[in-house]
Amino acid sequence: MDRNTLIMIILFPVLIALQVLICNHIMLFNVAVPFIYIYFILRLPVGMSKNWLFTVSFLLGFFIDLFSDTPGVNSLASILLAGMKQPIFYAYVPRDDKTKNIIPSINSLGWQNYSKYLISMSGFFCLIYFCIEFFNFANPLEILLMTLASSVLTFGILYGVDSLISSGNTSKHFSV
Repeated sequence: MDRNTLIMIILFPVLIALQVLICNHIMLFNVAVPFIYIYFILRLPVGMSKNWLFTVSFLLGFFIDLFSDTPGVNSLASILLAGMKQPIFYAYVPRDDKTKNIIPSINSLGWQNYSKYLISMSGFFCLIYFCIEFFNFANPLEILLMTLASSVLTFGILYGVDSLISSGNTSKHFSV
């Protein structure tokens, strides 16, 4: 079992517990909610089978929904995020054999590409999440404000988490 597989096995229950026990109870200025559990989906290899990616994403969202009393919101948002993983990743990184099975991180992509990937994925997730949660567009300004604030907060936390996890791995990063 390699280091990345071990990290992912440990990360799955840890991120669920952190999201349910801590992050679900944080709401900065009544607009910003951190969604740290999406880090698991973002960290999965880009070339992972779609079936496995959607299954793991659904299970992750399902467990968050189960413990958060949000029936289906996190599951649907997680599946949609998984569906957009490759298109958003390849918007910033050229598609070739070197990037086929890459695990997105600061070390593998460099801070610029990883930052663009992370903020795009966080923004997409938050937009989908709040559109599903509100289930109407009666107050689009509130949805937009919550999306932007939550995206920035989530980005900051996930960038820090990735810096800590990737600090021990000093592999050469991909450059464009």
